[in-house]
Amino acid sequence: MAKVKWNVDAAHSSLEFVVKHMMISKAKGVFNEFDAVIEADPENLEEATVEFSVDINSIDTRKKDRDDHLRSADFFDAENHPKMTFVATDIKKKSGDNYDVSGDLTIRGIKKPVTFNVEFEGSGKDPWGNEVAGFSGNTKISRKEFGLTWNAALETGGVMVGDEVKINIEIEAIKQA
Repeated sequence: MAKVKWNVDAAHSSLEFVVKHMMISKAKGVFNEFDAVIEADPENLEEATVEFSVDINSIDTRKKDRDDHLRSADFFDAENHPKMTFVATDIKKKSGDNYDVSGDLTIRGIKKPVTFNVEFEGSGKDPWGNEVAGFSGNTKISRKEFGLTWNAALETGGVMVGDEVKINIEIEAIKQA
């Protein structure tokens, strides 16, 4: 099979993040609006091209005040940097259906290399005859490396927001006709 375009099925996909809060718990959130350009042959994923674009204003932590703060210049600065992007530069098969997908992640205009651990979950036909494929992936980044440096000291020592951010993605893609 040749390389073909795949569209992300937003209803069956998610982009989530987790960060330590007050050094004792975890705060979680999602980006509700994102898109990807994927060109791939499921039989040869190492040759795929992958580009993600995430709408920063779609951040959702289930708390409006926190979401507004995350959109502000203290964090993502959504007014000046409305998109977060990832462009794959190298895909290497590790074993079975597991891949290292390396590329450039850009947040707040700062581009850094990151590698996602990605598992190809398989492909098949949906009830309407469309070919679909599933992928799961995760990585960890330092938010400070991307200019997300706001924090507050705690009376007990330590800080309000951890530096390490875990990113989890679940993608269901539909082969474009």
